[in-house]
Amino acid sequence: MRAGARHLAVASCAAAALAAGFLSGMLDQQYLYFPDPLERADWARASGLPLEDVRMRAEDGVELHGWFIEAPEARAALLWCHGNAGNISHRLENLRLVHARGYSVLIFDYRGYGDSGGRPSEPGLHADAEAAFRHLTEARGVPPRRLILFGRSLGAAVAGTLAARHGDVAGLILETPFPSVEAVARSLYGGLPVHRLLRARFDLRRDLARVRVPVLVVHGDRDRIIPFALGEEVFAAAGEPKRFYRIAGADHNDTYVIGGAAYFDALDDFITFCLNPASSAP
Repeated sequence: MRAGARHLAVASCAAAALAAGFLSGMLDQQYLYFPDPLERADWARASGLPLEDVRMRAEDGVELHGWFIEAPEARAALLWCHGNAGNISHRLENLRLVHARGYSVLIFDYRGYGDSGGRPSEPGLHADAEAAFRHLTEARGVPPRRLILFGRSLGAAVAGTLAARHGDVAGLILETPFPSVEAVARSLYGGLPVHRLLRARFDLRRDLARVRVPVLVVHGDRDRIIPFALGEEVFAAAGEPKRFYRIAGADHNDTYVIGGAAYFDALDDFITFCLNPASSAP
């Protein structure tokens, strides 16, 4: 009877753990990821950009979709990791302004977003970014030393992990970032540990300890989704050389709009430093 009771207890605990894991995975889908499908359209014509459709495959076999936007005589290429909502078509205006500055860009949709297959998860998003990195460096032949990793919001955590894995890239730009899912949850819910209900961690603070490339943190001081103080925490966790660019009056999704030309000048200046660290002070 005692052995039977022990087996029953173990089985009950295992069932509870499986149920908790399933529930946390479901909550991730509900509270972290907000994908939209990509509408069928002539996006190159609509945007006026030389969009090239890109199909990539992550190591686990998931097929991904993105756009490569090549700039003539580009000084650098940006690998763009977008935020947790929408799809790549929602970034076209921003991409147009970046491309006008003379940068090539590869932007891709995570699994479950846009025209990419699969379902989003933390390991999956990191695998997707690795696939995009391989496409740029192997299929496109972009040298890592000419590659800037750019991540906005959730994408900042994705880009940060990629930078920790590939220390030979030129630099890392983190826009409206957060230190971890735990930090955001505690900030939004009065310190309550609601992050424990989620499976994803996206611990950018941990990954920054392994990043050895220049880092630029960009944050609006009126951000109502990721508080400005969390961006400051990310900056504190980054190693040197690093820069912090504060955009007065900017909310979470309008940094480049409110920032205007000065915002793009700050990005240009940082990228110039990354490509030639001896050219300017950090």
